[in-house]
Amino acid sequence: MSNDIPIEIQEEIMKRLPVKSLVQFRSVCKAWKSLMDGSDFIKYYSGQQQHLLLGYSGYYHDRKYVSVVDNDSFPQQKVYLALPNMLKYFNMFGGSHGLFCLYGKHRDGKRSRAILWNPLVRKVVVVVVPTRMDETKIGFGVCRETMDPKILKITQIERWRDVESLHCIPWQVEVFTLSTGWRRPYSTSLPRTSIDFFSLQVAVNGHLYWLAVDKITCTDGGFRIYKLIISFNLTSEEFGEINLPATLAKQCYLNLSMSKLRESLVVLELVADEMVSVAWRMEGGASKSFTKLFIVNIPYVSVKIRGFRKNDESIIEFVDHDCSKWDDSYAPRSFALYNPYSKQSKNIGISEFARSFLVDFYMETLLLVDQPDFIVYDNGNCRFENSNGRAKKKKLLKHTNQV
Repeated sequence: MSNDIPIEIQEEIMKRLPVKSLVQFRSVCKAWKSLMDGSDFIKYYSGQQQHLLLGYSGYYHDRKYVSVVDNDSFPQQKVYLALPNMLKYFNMFGGSHGLFCLYGKHRDGKRSRAILWNPLVRKVVVVVVPTRMDETKIGFGVCRETMDPKILKITQIERWRDVESLHCIPWQVEVFTLSTGWRRPYSTSLPRTSIDFFSLQVAVNGHLYWLAVDKITCTDGGFRIYKLIISFNLTSEEFGEINLPATLAKQCYLNLSMSKLRESLVVLELVADEMVSVAWRMEGGASKSFTKLFIVNIPYVSVKIRGFRKNDESIIEFVDHDCSKWDDSYAPRSFALYNPYSKQSKNIGISEFARSFLVDFYMETLLLVDQPDFIVYDNGNCRFENSNGRAKKKKLLKHTNQV
């Protein structure tokens, strides 16, 4: 690229290039590196291609991850991904601005860790989470205003004992960013003591969302339980509550899940006795409402909606119940595209003893590209490890910690 071309035009050209090309160009000159590392460039850069990440476990519970380019050739351009081998076991949280978060135990089995992962540029940042894993829920998302990846640590001190007799709010909430370390959130709003929410979350449009249950004491001494959604604003760091339609609020929690359709939250309902799945989209505004989008009903087949493409097609997982010799837990499963308008489905070429646990789209991003490889943020210090989680350098670097 000629030096005679104004830097503003160079910037516009770079914003249209694939992220892998940009990573190479960062090393060409200081001016380009400075431009690409700037918060404004990262905020407004979005690669031309969208990708779908499909995660599923096989017959022997081995996990596999496939990244598929979401374009007209779908699902032909797919690549099997190797995840960072730094955790003994983990949960993966859905994508936020091109990043994913893995949370689990370190391979030594002692401490919990969160791993921020950019799959396209193969960047990994490790954050030590100072807590017991079984007492803590983790949220993850990228703030739209600052482009800061944020990890939310939520520890529930008491779990549904006699909530009426508690003298303090049984929640401890902390936020981690790369620039501040662990700290208290800006807002002091916390979920009510009667609420408990599930581990998996969805990041949509600057918010985190969890399915939750509210346990209310009735006048007869019993309990009434209904489902709702807990939200967390990644900018203001405030919690909120969203009521579900009555049919969903009374549904068994095992039959509910969430996904996102572009930048809209979608609640997925499995009507088990009818072997159909229903998609409900949350509409915006101060008072949230839900609209039933479509129903997936394939005769003699049990169907679950797992996620969506950018053209509104859904990714479905189905079990053919004509395979009567199989126990349903181990029956062969297939993954297919389902068009809600034509009601036609098309197999995407993954069919085995498997069940999916993650389907999410993600964009190309430069987030984390300026971070050293396998850097570990640990209680105010930084160190380096290799891909197996073993210490690489003994030198510790001081890191800001405001907790």
